[in-house]
Amino acid sequence: MFKKAVDAKSHQRLSGADRKKLRRSIRDRFSNASDAILDFLLPPKAELAVSKYPNRVLVYGLEGDCPLFFDVDGRGHDIFPTVYTLWRVPELLPAFVLKGGEVSRFMLGGADLMFPGISIPAEGFPSFSAGEPWAVKVPGNPAAIAVGTTTMSSAEALKAGLRGKALKICHYYRDTLWESAENCHVPNAGFLEDVVFEDPALSLSSRASDSSEVGPSLNPGNVTNNKDMGEVIDAGATSSGVDHPSTTQSDGADEITVQLTNDLSELKVAETSVDESNTEGQHSLSVEEVDALLDKCLLQALYTTIKEKDLPIPGSILWSSHVLPCRPPGITLDIKKSSHKKLSKWLQAKASGGLISVKEDKHKKEVILFSVNRNHPDYLSYKPEKKKEDKTERSTNNASNEERLQKTLEVSEIYKPSVHVNPIFTSVGAETSRLYTASEASEIVFQYVEKENLVKSSNKSTVTLDATLCDALFKGAIKKGSTYPTEIHKKDLGQTFVGRMQAHHCVTRGNDTVVRKGALKPIQIMTERRQGNKKVTKLSGMESFLLDAEALASELQKKFACSTTVAELPGKRGQEVLVQGGVIDDLARYLVEHYGVPKRYIEVLDKTKR
Repeated sequence: MFKKAVDAKSHQRLSGADRKKLRRSIRDRFSNASDAILDFLLPPKAELAVSKYPNRVLVYGLEGDCPLFFDVDGRGHDIFPTVYTLWRVPELLPAFVLKGGEVSRFMLGGADLMFPGISIPAEGFPSFSAGEPWAVKVPGNPAAIAVGTTTMSSAEALKAGLRGKALKICHYYRDTLWESAENCHVPNAGFLEDVVFEDPALSLSSRASDSSEVGPSLNPGNVTNNKDMGEVIDAGATSSGVDHPSTTQSDGADEITVQLTNDLSELKVAETSVDESNTEGQHSLSVEEVDALLDKCLLQALYTTIKEKDLPIPGSILWSSHVLPCRPPGITLDIKKSSHKKLSKWLQAKASGGLISVKEDKHKKEVILFSVNRNHPDYLSYKPEKKKEDKTERSTNNASNEERLQKTLEVSEIYKPSVHVNPIFTSVGAETSRLYTASEASEIVFQYVEKENLVKSSNKSTVTLDATLCDALFKGAIKKGSTYPTEIHKKDLGQTFVGRMQAHHCVTRGNDTVVRKGALKPIQIMTERRQGNKKVTKLSGMESFLLDAEALASELQKKFACSTTVAELPGKRGQEVLVQGGVIDDLARYLVEHYGVPKRYIEVLDKTKR
């Protein structure tokens, strides 16, 4: 569905009614989509946008964030989460586990999931119906790599001998939908360019433990206790669990299926090389050590990732998105090996101790974290550990810092001494070739007044004008026949003196700084009517603030979901951006909030109200 790049026809914000309709469709589609999960994925106060594609597909997401859901038919019946959503909420969909990371190459190449490529649980295949949404994962990696719909029920699959197509893939890692995110990223180091392997951060000791828990398809929230998620299967193991590839070929499978099953029969997955010193240091933790590690990870999460604005948080999200990421590298954290045995009992125990406040959702039978007591002795005595920053995270942070730097605007009005005021600067020993701010220039003239003792003795707020100061302030500005003033009030002295200097302005955006002669001209925003009742908003003067017209037009097109064009102004006066519709107030607000343009430098004119 997203194999080839297709440009969206339009981008627009969702209205309140459409937002409610989307939440209702997601809740009806996914049984695990509680209100807390929906609030976590789609915060009520965040702006939600939808992109419409020519093939009727609708893609939903937060503005400036990754795509979260996509609607295949545009009617709300076939909504799927993206891999970005499943990385945030793994338990939203059940998942099939592949027999090895190498099989993921076919998924990332656009092939559908075949039954011979699925790892069969020890207690049998999970129950499912045809047309259900399922995810795909690789052994040892809790993050999904693809999303699709089942082509048949589990009963039909067993009757067919687990042959044929299991899942029709709609979206997968590295397809055009994944690439459409402004900041494409991966959940862990196991995600490579054309294949996905196990997460190196997960402990290797979990491969031989907990054989009774088969896969995330049965318990997607507890991926660390999965035997199949941690084991690497060789050719002998894969051939014993499925029919011979020739059977699949005789059933008339397509070319991709033949290639998949043939490769599975000869698949030899190289064992992951592990530092012997690290494996020797691995040992199973005692119950007391697991309890202590749980408490430490919770406190670390409360300090680093759990903010007051994120509350309330479902227990499953608290565990998968906050507690587990805080465990030390190479350590397996299993709630069942603790004295509490269950996540709900552990959270209730911490609540009885006063550290947190929890409440049980009677409908979903899930514990919800409602509040945190940050004055609790355990919280106050804990010192959070500094996490080593990953190279990819550092590069992402650097890129975001650079982007933020590019949007930081500094505007200052500066002045250069003119022939009128040069004698004043020379008298006090100040340079006449440099630029001064208004306050610095006022300081110069008051230094001259103090040096020449020009303050009137009978009235300390008045300055007596000598010939030099009088010429600096009024020569050429007084009409012929009029007498020159002999004194001036102190409050008018600085302003009059600065007004006799040459005005300049300095604009700094990121690493770019421009100094131009003359006063800074404001950005002009004007709305006028065209043919019929159509409105168009014109924006000009953006060059003074180091804004590129083409880039700004492209950004405004996405922001306001309307057409934009760039035209040359007559007389080589720069360019203007034409935005469809009467968005004059929104555009002015966007320039202030997003680009830091001061309000005093924005002129707004609405000709449609005349």
